Amino acid sequence: MCGISGIWSFTGRSIPIDRAAAMSHAQSHRGPDGNGFFCNGQLMLSNQRLAIIDPDHGDQPFLSDDGAVALVQNGEIFNFIELAAELAEAGIRCRTNSDTEVILRAYLHWGTDFVSKLNGMFAIAIWDSRDQTLRLYRDRIGVKPLFIHHDSDGIIFASEIKSILAGGVVPRLDCQALDLFLTFNYVPPPRTAFAGIHHLSPGCMVEIRKGEPVRERRWWSLIERDLVHQDEATWSSDFLELFDDAVKLRLRADVPFGAFLSGGVDSSSVVGLMARHMDRPVKTFSIGFTDPRFDESAFARQAAKRFHTDHVEQIVDPDLMKLWPQVIWHLDQPHGDVSFLPTYRVAELAGEHVKMVLTGDGGDELFAGYDKHKNFFAERPPEESETSFRAAYLANISLFSPQEKRLLYRPEFSRAVDSDAPASILSTHFTETAHWDRLNQALNIDMQLLLPGNNLVKPDRMGMAVGVEARTPMLDYRMMEFAFTMPGALKLKDGETKYVFKKAVAPLIGKELAYRKKQMFTVPIGEWFRDHLGAQARSTLLDSGSLVGELFETSRMKHYLDSHISRSKDYTREIRALMAIEIWARAYLNGDPHENNA
Repeated sequence: MCGISGIWSFTGRSIPIDRAAAMSHAQSHRGPDGNGFFCNGQLMLSNQRLAIIDPDHGDQPFLSDDGAVALVQNGEIFNFIELAAELAEAGIRCRTNSDTEVILRAYLHWGTDFVSKLNGMFAIAIWDSRDQTLRLYRDRIGVKPLFIHHDSDGIIFASEIKSILAGGVVPRLDCQALDLFLTFNYVPPPRTAFAGIHHLSPGCMVEIRKGEPVRERRWWSLIERDLVHQDEATWSSDFLELFDDAVKLRLRADVPFGAFLSGGVDSSSVVGLMARHMDRPVKTFSIGFTDPRFDESAFARQAAKRFHTDHVEQIVDPDLMKLWPQVIWHLDQPHGDVSFLPTYRVAELAGEHVKMVLTGDGGDELFAGYDKHKNFFAERPPEESETSFRAAYLANISLFSPQEKRLLYRPEFSRAVDSDAPASILSTHFTETAHWDRLNQALNIDMQLLLPGNNLVKPDRMGMAVGVEARTPMLDYRMMEFAFTMPGALKLKDGETKYVFKKAVAPLIGKELAYRKKQMFTVPIGEWFRDHLGAQARSTLLDSGSLVGELFETSRMKHYLDSHISRSKDYTREIRALMAIEIWARAYLNGDPHENNA
C-alpha cells in the first residue's frame, strides 16, 4: 500500500526536483515508511511506501536489470506467491519477496497484458524506455485510485488529486462534475470536481507516448459474464468456498493486521472466515454512538464473542463533526456521505494496533444488500418499458431531481451544465448489460459508479489518512465475476436482501447476525443540524462570499434549513451535500490545497 505520483515533461525541460518532491510530500500520509524516486530528466516516478509485504526489501521504484524499465505501484497483489512460482518455472527468479518485483518480472515476461494475471488492488505506473511509453493501470473495480492531468506540456498523475495540484496544476471547478455530484452524492469517474483532472476508470489502462494522443482501453469488464442457472444449494456452497479463499488470500502480510467489525453480515462473515485460518485471535475494531438508532456496537461485541476476537471498541460523540474539513481534505472532492467520519475514526483506532485490516465492503453492491434495491424492485410493474425503468431507477438513486435542480441553480450555473448527463451515463451502463436481468443491471450501476466514486474511496482514503491498509475480500475479481453470473432472483427473494449470501453464511455467523435488520454506518447528522450544528450550517450555506452562494439560490438553501430545523421536511441529505461542497471549496479553491486542513 502506497501513494504513487509521476510527471513526464514533453517540453524538453528537466523536471525541478522540488516540484517532484512537493508532489510526493502532498500524499506522504499514504506511505510513512519510505520515499523513492526514479528520474531521467524529463520523467519522474515517485512512491510513498506503507510497508506491508517484505518491509526490508520492497522499496520502490523497481527497475529492470538493464535499467530500461521502471515501475511503481500502489496497493497489493495477493497472488504474488503463485505468480512468483509460475515465473520461476519459466526460469525467472525474483530477488525479493515483494509483490512489486513480481509485477515488474510479470510485465517483462508476459508483456502489457500481464495485468490480467493479477489478483489484487492496485494502481501501477510503468516507464518502458524501450518503446518510450508510460503505461498506467488501475485495478478491476477501482479499489485504488489514480488521477491524471494531461496537456500539450506533458502528463502528471498521482494517487490523490492534491498531489497533482502540488505539481503545479491550477485548481479549477468542473461545473458538470458538480451537477453530477448533486445527482449521485459523489462525483462518478472518470470525471472529478477539478476541470482537466481525469479519474482513470476501473479496469482501464492508458498508454502515453510523446507527440501522440493518450490511448485508453478497458482491460477487464464484468459485462462479459452470462447468467448461470443452478440450484440454491450449489450457489450457496460455491459462494462460501470462493469467499473463504478470497479471505485466506488476503491474510498474507508481514505486519500486524486485523479487521473492521460492525456486527453486520459482511464484516461478521469476514471475521468468521479469518478466524478459520489464523492460529491467534483476530484483532477487531469497532466504534459506537451514544444515539442507539445508529449504534451497532452490541452486534459487533456479539460477533467478537462468537469468534473469540481480540476486540477494541470506542464510543464517539458529536465532536466527530470537527473532523469534517480534515476528512474532505483527504477526499480531494466533495462527498455527501458522512460515514467517512466514523470510518476515519475506526481506522484511527485500528492504526494504534495494526497496519492492515480486512473489511466487508462490496457485499451490498454485488448481492443487493440495500433497501434502495428492495424498495425499488418491490414497486416495479411487471411489463414496465425499458425507458420507464431507466428513468425510474435514476430517480431512485438521485439526490436532487431535475425539478429540484431548477429551483436550486442560479441561471449562470444552469447554462454551464448538461442536464441530460446523468441519464446518459446510466443509459450507457444499462445498454452494455441488456443481456442481464434488471436487478443485476442496477447492481452493475453500483459497481461501476458507486463503488469507485464513493464506497471504495472510504476505506482507501480514511485508511491511508492514518497509515492503515484496507483489504476487501468481497471484491476479489473471482467473486465479482461469480456474482454477475447469479440471477437477480437469488440475490433479492421474497423481500430478503442478499438472499443466497445470508443462507451461505448463517451457519458460520449465526442466524441472529445473518438476518438482523441492516443499519447504515453513519452519524445522526440530521438531528445535529437541528441542534448544535444548525448555526454552523446556516453560516456556511448562507455566506454571501461562499461558492454555494455564487452557484445556488440562497432562498432555496434557506428553505432547506428552515424546513429541516422546523421538522416540516427532512432535508438532511441535501444540506450535508451542499455543506460538503462549501467545505471542499474552502480547502481547494479558496484556500491552500497543499496544506492539511486538520
